[in-house]
Amino acid sequence: MSEHVDVLIVGAGLSGIGAAHHIQTAFPGKTYAILEARDAMGGTWDLFRYPGVRSDSDMQTLGYRFRPWTEAKAIADGPSILRYVRDTATEAGIDQHIRYHHRVTRASWSSTDARWTVEATHGTETAVLTSSFLLVCSGYYRYDHGYQAELPGIGNFRGQVVHPQQWPENLDYAGKRVVVVGSGATAVTLVPAMAGTAGHVTMLQRSPTYIISLPTEDPIDARFRKLFGTRRAYTLTRWKNVLVSTLIYQLSQHRPRMMRNWIRNMTIRQLPAGYDVDTHFKPVYNPWDQRLCLVPDGDLFRAIRHRQASVATGRIETFTEHGVRLESGEVLAADIVVTATGLQLLALGGIELAVDGHDISLPGTMAYKGMMLSGVPNFAFTIGYTNASWTLKADLVSEYVCRLLGYMDSRGYDQCVPVNDDPRVTERPLLDFAAGYVLRAIDQFPRAGSRAPWRLGMSYLNDLITLRHGKIDDGTMRFSRLAKVRRPARAVPPRLTANPGGDHQLGGAIGLAELTTVAATATTRAARHAPYLAALVHGYHVAFLADAAVMLAASLTALVLPAVS
Repeated sequence: MSEHVDVLIVGAGLSGIGAAHHIQTAFPGKTYAILEARDAMGGTWDLFRYPGVRSDSDMQTLGYRFRPWTEAKAIADGPSILRYVRDTATEAGIDQHIRYHHRVTRASWSSTDARWTVEATHGTETAVLTSSFLLVCSGYYRYDHGYQAELPGIGNFRGQVVHPQQWPENLDYAGKRVVVVGSGATAVTLVPAMAGTAGHVTMLQRSPTYIISLPTEDPIDARFRKLFGTRRAYTLTRWKNVLVSTLIYQLSQHRPRMMRNWIRNMTIRQLPAGYDVDTHFKPVYNPWDQRLCLVPDGDLFRAIRHRQASVATGRIETFTEHGVRLESGEVLAADIVVTATGLQLLALGGIELAVDGHDISLPGTMAYKGMMLSGVPNFAFTIGYTNASWTLKADLVSEYVCRLLGYMDSRGYDQCVPVNDDPRVTERPLLDFAAGYVLRAIDQFPRAGSRAPWRLGMSYLNDLITLRHGKIDDGTMRFSRLAKVRRPARAVPPRLTANPGGDHQLGGAIGLAELTTVAATATTRAARHAPYLAALVHGYHVAFLADAAVMLAASLTALVLPAVS
């Protein structure tokens, strides 16, 4: 007889560990297990071992909402992030629920039994578990290999060819000439990390990418820690970073020319005088049409200034025995070639889904709130933001799943399924993002819709309202009970009344006097927190304040102009 758990989580990476923490905190009585295909937890942060591997987001937003990041570095290295994930799991006892070497291959839903039957390859055997709810936190790319771009003549090259996803443990590149093919997050991380040891490192790109520099240690966060302590500082810095990144993204969408100039001017200030910025650092697309690359403390630009690294822009004609020749005729000598050419996307970790004996074609489904699938009951998945930290969305997905499970428990429901019966909804790509790794595989993913709740947004602030506070029973989500089971509904907490929409509203017990008291208390607290603003201003450099003022003014203009035109 197969083992049964209430919630089965697939993946023991950043998302999966976070999901488990949310589940066991909200429902101490529920059983759960985590199935992990590899031999260790940590996901991305255990897989990638190339030099300099680090976050491309600040740790105040990449970290969990429930567990503050306590180290000084806001842009953290891979081993530190891995330690953070593992410490989170160990301290909460989550590590005891992980089954390693379990690669989930198929999951079949039975409406008759209201449960999933999940098959996982475990060595030479197939392990079978059943669960009432299935939560897939396997990321969205292949772990076994990265994308291998067509590189003409690569077989001619007599040196060593390395892909970052399969980095050799003892690769010796000291004093050697290295060509890194690519210009994404991995490439801009590798180049400065290798530059101090290699003879010279060249980043070979077909076209430029937007690259911005941020300090490794956030001076505002440091100030907040001194004033308010680690936990409160974490929350404050997290919100500061959310708001700043949202502002930059929105300005990139609505005032792209201004943002292009802003990024270009920052780049010019960090490169040697007379450097050909327009050839190597002027993309043909607008900011945030693809993800911005981040370099901590301008390390890439510093390596270029010190002549330890260089950038070559152009198309490859062919690889030769000793390097690569570009279509322009330029020849780059190399002892080692690193193919940082991107990820290979894989929807839901390659898991086959079936509902009541019928196989599910993912492109034939539509994503509900960017986290569930039309016609697939008791199922959720995690895909993070393309314009912000992955964990911001992962935390919200886990919170929503907990709200959904609590709603079902309180009303005795066994099944929930999103149903798209709105003829006004048209299909759109799940990820409306122009990056090559997305475009190569987006047709293998579920679709998004043109209207809520099927439209996949990339706004944390919108999702915060929808997933943390929005209605559960919104008319699109359908609930049902097994006919043979009749369970009493749980009483709602005192002072809260369940409304027909499925969320809660304040009952009539609160009167005008109490509301007045609450308002007075809020006013007093606001006055006490005035130092926050002072600390914020104190922490910024004058130059950044000027940039921020320009961006804020442009943002307000973007809001005002449509209203008066």
